[in-house]
Amino acid sequence: MREHGGNLDQAQQRFGGRAEDWIDLSTGINRLPYPVGGVSVRAWSALPSRYEIDALHQAAQHAYRTSAPVVAMGGAQAAIQLLPQLAPRGRARILAPTYNEYAPVLSAAGWEVEEVSELDALAGADLAIVVNPNNPDGRWYTPANLFALLPRVGRLVIDESFTDAVPHLSLASEAVRPGLVILRSFGKFYGLAGLRLGFALGHADDIAKLAAMSGPWPVSGAAIAIGCRALRDDDWAKATSARLARDSVRLDAMVQSQGLRLVGGTPLFRLYEMPDALAAQEKLASAQIWSRVFVQQPTWLRLGLPGDESEWSRLAEVLAR
Repeated sequence: MREHGGNLDQAQQRFGGRAEDWIDLSTGINRLPYPVGGVSVRAWSALPSRYEIDALHQAAQHAYRTSAPVVAMGGAQAAIQLLPQLAPRGRARILAPTYNEYAPVLSAAGWEVEEVSELDALAGADLAIVVNPNNPDGRWYTPANLFALLPRVGRLVIDESFTDAVPHLSLASEAVRPGLVILRSFGKFYGLAGLRLGFALGHADDIAKLAAMSGPWPVSGAAIAIGCRALRDDDWAKATSARLARDSVRLDAMVQSQGLRLVGGTPLFRLYEMPDALAAQEKLASAQIWSRVFVQQPTWLRLGLPGDESEWSRLAEVLAR
């Protein structure tokens, strides 16, 4: 398995403690999740109907403000696994550094993969991939800049897994255009990563291919029930976006007061630079707070946002030592 956040088992192996003792800030998952509420027995016991899956797709269209065709999958990762099969193998270019699953998935499927550092360098690719806002550094591009790239590539995939809290960056409203595919993650913003729910939005032909490859029951009945409820809860989404915006500023102030430099981030995670990120990770781990470090960037430390006030207090205490 490639290096990812959420690897709390490694933290426990190295530093001990039960999973429930840890504050896992190694991911960009909202630690104050959507209130799930009750889920019917039928959602657990019956195969999802076509009507129920369609209702989930309509809820996603509502939340993402689009009329584009949608297909639900087991997280955005499930869509990434299928991307190589959307078109004949060719030349793929990925705006990097970024989420580390794209390059190996495409390479394993026989694509010629090149990582580039500038948006214009994607031009000419049969498949171009942009994570916007980017993971892990939060780099972002306007929808206009990304849309201008569409005629210059064979197919443009935009991973909007961290866009829920900054919806003005989304190109979902244009996903009906041929050659444009948008990926969305449900679990990060709604704090329910274990539900394994995500979506692909795009032109009808591409979505039909992805739907066919996903099979008749791509997500669970529980995911449908909870997803439909959450995606239509505009008040919760608005309040959560406002809270995350405030809390990201709060976290920056707390961390930068200790001399760490902000590299970038999103309202769901922040990336800081310091002389020795591994030493900082170990210091935090001594208080059972897990963070994310990067082998290729030993000065980078990524932190998700704490949830309740007890988590903020624990983080402030260990940073002040």
